[in-house]
Amino acid sequence: MKNDLEIKGKIIWLLRDSKEGYISGESISKKLGFSRAYLWKYISELRDDGYSIDAEPHKGYSLRSSPDKLFDFEVKRLLRTQTIGKNGLYYYSKISSTNDTAYALAEEGVKDGAVVIAEVQTGGKGRLGRKWVSPPGGLYFSLVLRPGLPLKDVQSVTLLAASAVSRSILNVTGVRTGIKWPNDVFFKDKKICGILTEVKAHPDKLDYLILGVGVNVNTPVSKLPAMSTSIKDVANYSTDRRALLSDILFEFEARYNELKDKGFGRLREECKKYSILLGNKVKITLHDRIIEGIAEDIDEIGALVVAGANGKKQRIFSGDVELCRM
Repeated sequence: MKNDLEIKGKIIWLLRDSKEGYISGESISKKLGFSRAYLWKYISELRDDGYSIDAEPHKGYSLRSSPDKLFDFEVKRLLRTQTIGKNGLYYYSKISSTNDTAYALAEEGVKDGAVVIAEVQTGGKGRLGRKWVSPPGGLYFSLVLRPGLPLKDVQSVTLLAASAVSRSILNVTGVRTGIKWPNDVFFKDKKICGILTEVKAHPDKLDYLILGVGVNVNTPVSKLPAMSTSIKDVANYSTDRRALLSDILFEFEARYNELKDKGFGRLREECKKYSILLGNKVKITLHDRIIEGIAEDIDEIGALVVAGANGKKQRIFSGDVELCRM
C-alpha cells in the first residue's frame, strides 16, 4: 500500500471536492484503487486524527470539520513554492527538535528546501543554548538549505527569514510585527517568533545550514515564557497554522532566491524597514563585554552597526541584544 498519510490526504481532498457534499464509499474506493474495508480503516483513522466525517446510507461520506493539525498532505496542498517543501516535507506529532531532525536528514543528503514540521517539541532549541518552549498551538519547523553562499552571508539568511515571517504574519492575520536583530520577531515589546540558524561548514565552504523557526500562533500565553506573546493573544482569534506556514515558506523562498541571485541589497533595506532597533539605544551582551549605543544600521552582510557615546561605530555579528527605551 502507498504511504498512509498520502492516502489519507487523497481521501480528504475527495471529500472536500465533492460538489454534492457527500461522496460514496464505492466512488472513493474505485478512485483510489482499494477495497471498501481499507476505506473504512482510513476513515476511522482520520476520525481519530480529529476529522469529523459523517456517514449516511445511500449517500456516502461527508467532511464536516478538520482539526488544527499540520499534516503533510494538508500543507502540501497549500504550497505555492517551487522547491521549499517540495523537496521533502516531514511531519511529526511530537519530536525533540526539528533542527536536530533536519540536521540528521541533511547528513543523509536531502535536497535544498526540505522541511521538518512538528506539532510539539520536547527539546526545542533557542540561541545561546537556551530552550525554545514549544507547547501545542505553535508553529515549529526547520529548513535544510544548501544555498552555495559564502559563510559571511549566513547572517543575512537569518534576517531575511525574520523578514519573511513578519510579512507573512501581516498577510495572514493583519498583525504588524518587527524584527529584533538578529533573529527574533516581536509584537511591540513581546517576542512572537524566534529563529535559530545552525551551519555545517569548512573554513572556506558552507556545506548546508539548518534554519529553525518557532512562531507562537494559537499558543496560550500562560504556556509561554515571560515577555512572550502569541498571534491569538494579539489578534483575539485563532489563525490557520497551515495557511501561515504556507505563506512563510512562500515569502521566504522569494527572498532566498533573490539573495542567491542578486545579493542582500534590496533585502537589506526591507530588513531595516522592519527593524525595531534602528534609531534606538541598545545594550548588547557579548561573551567578554557589554556594548551600549545607538543601533544605526544593518550593513551589507547583516551585521548590526552600533554607535557608542563617543561616536565610534562597531559592527556586531552576534550577541544578546536588549532594547533600551530612552
